[in-house]
Amino acid sequence: MTGMLGTVELVGSGLVAGVLFAVALSMVPALMAMPPDRYIYAHKLLGRNWDPTMPAIVLSSVLLDVVLVFVADGAGRWLFLASAALLFGVSVVSHLCNVPINKQMRELTPGALPADWQDPRPTWRSWHLLRTGLAIAALAVNAAAVALA
Repeated sequence: MTGMLGTVELVGSGLVAGVLFAVALSMVPALMAMPPDRYIYAHKLLGRNWDPTMPAIVLSSVLLDVVLVFVADGAGRWLFLASAALLFGVSVVSHLCNVPINKQMRELTPGALPADWQDPRPTWRSWHLLRTGLAIAALAVNAAAVALA
């Protein structure tokens, strides 16, 4: 049972880490290089399919890690707990930091930015890099937990 659940958990945490890494590696630099009006336009196009897919994968992975805390034996149990905490951190950073910025950007019209518009890209990038690091750490911890289980 632990092996099957651990494999599913590796797929979930791998998807989270992979998507966030790809965004950090390719999308963030591209968005940073765009003029503000193109950034707003691209942001609206790129961001519309993340919800509810990514939150569902992240939170399902947290839940699966918690289940594995009770199913696994030995040191793997504590590693699954650590991974659950790391993935929960991904969710917290996403919901409290990145999502509010995303919502603000969706409300803007690319060709009619307010005169006092403050570019959120540096802040968004910082929060994104934090959640990417948390996700990669969660994947590594999950891999260790599965290997020990």
